[in-house]
Amino acid sequence: MNKLDLDWKPLALVPLLALLVLPFIGSSSIWVTLTVAGLAMGMIIFIIASGLTLVFGLMDVLNFGHGVFIALGAFVATSVLGAMGDYTASGSLWTNLLAVLPAMVVAMLVAAAVGLAFERFIVRPVYGNHLKQILITMGGMIIGEELIKVIWGPLQIPLPLPEGLRGSYYLGDAAVEKYRLLAVIVGLLVFAVLLWTLTRTKIGLLIRAGVQDREMVESLGYRISILFVGVFVVGSALAGLGGVMWGLYQQNVIPQMGAQVNVLIFIVLIIGGLGSTTGALIGALLVGLMANYTGFLVPKAALFSNIVLMMAILLWRPQGVYALSK
Repeated sequence: MNKLDLDWKPLALVPLLALLVLPFIGSSSIWVTLTVAGLAMGMIIFIIASGLTLVFGLMDVLNFGHGVFIALGAFVATSVLGAMGDYTASGSLWTNLLAVLPAMVVAMLVAAAVGLAFERFIVRPVYGNHLKQILITMGGMIIGEELIKVIWGPLQIPLPLPEGLRGSYYLGDAAVEKYRLLAVIVGLLVFAVLLWTLTRTKIGLLIRAGVQDREMVESLGYRISILFVGVFVVGSALAGLGGVMWGLYQQNVIPQMGAQVNVLIFIVLIIGGLGSTTGALIGALLVGLMANYTGFLVPKAALFSNIVLMMAILLWRPQGVYALSK
């Protein structure tokens, strides 16, 4: 389910898209700048979507309340980074990371704790019923947004980049923003850890076996229900991490930011194949590149370009680039 498929065609989509638009952009330096920016945006989207990919692919839960963990992670980051002004104001990248990394960790822990309560009181009563899952998790997200407003207020809060993460590196005439490089590194780390855990560890084996035949695994003495709760908590934590990355990318946060990103997340999951970690990565990169390219070439088409991309992928592979097999 989450192993890297031998099918090379989906893997070629990202470089193929990048090469196809090169003649239309003309300038190689602008193309490099747009491509790196699109890949970075795609990696942030992947981090956000990876949690929901886990929850749906391994638990068969349609959690439309996933956005509340994204917003929560971003708002927690505003509080943590706001309390570490001496570190964020420094021009040293390493000093900045001493502020950003704790913000990420705290955001993940808070999102994980809220995710544990969310699973226990909201999701658990509706296991196996997708319609009820959609309705109750959307209700949970609305409640979560209101609680965020109670704690942090209803207004937009700035989340500026630390000084050392501002600016760009230059490759010839091409500008590569420092923060976007950090986003690519974090996204690759998340993908590598997820893929290794699901395909190379005993926990991953038990989870995948529990998806295939839960009764058989439980008969061997393993409590799959606890593992599945752990999957939901990890998915929530990843959403919190994604919220920090997205908030720094936008440089401001609002309580509704999770709901705004929800549509983009589901586009990524549908393109990638519901439940596929590798597919989610490919889908996120395609979405990030498409948004950047169309925003530069045809700005008026940028709003619906990802819908067109999703339709094209589904016409080619109706179940996504890597269909989930159970």
